[in-house]
Amino acid sequence: MPTALLIIIISLALIAAWLISVYNGLIRLRNRVDEAWSDIEVQLKRRYDLIPNLVNAVKGYAKHEESVFTKVTEARTAAMGAQSPAEHAEAENMLTGALKSLFAVSESYPDLKAADNFRHLQQELVDAEDKIQASRRFYNGNVRDFNTKLQVFPTNMIGSSLGFKNYDFFDAPDEVNQTPEVKF
Repeated sequence: MPTALLIIIISLALIAAWLISVYNGLIRLRNRVDEAWSDIEVQLKRRYDLIPNLVNAVKGYAKHEESVFTKVTEARTAAMGAQSPAEHAEAENMLTGALKSLFAVSESYPDLKAADNFRHLQQELVDAEDKIQASRRFYNGNVRDFNTKLQVFPTNMIGSSLGFKNYDFFDAPDEVNQTPEVKF
């Protein structure tokens, strides 16, 4: 009798240790996803902070292009208010289009393109875009790892019963997947 009781106690202890390990692994992965999302938000905020300076630099040269400035401002506001990765992706798509319009306007003003302040702001924006892309890749990698862990057997039974949910990927806007047109 004591041997059977000992086996049951050891079995229960092993099962409890395994459940704790699975739970802690899911928590660790969830925290990594949350950290990666925070990195995206930091880079997006940096970009949002650059945009008003860029708009003001262009405004000095192109006062009659008010609709472009309004589009950029509205797109920036929408992007800053987005909550989920899907909302962010949609808002970022609109913001990217508005910024393209702003840069198209700047092409018409050679003095603006030559201005040190404008060139510096353009370079800062390019740097911010590169960091945003790196942050998105990092986030999506962590989402992949978390979702995979949550979907494989037997973790899927434990994770769902503990209330863990899949994260959404931060998808690139459809515009990014199109082949750019090059004109000479």
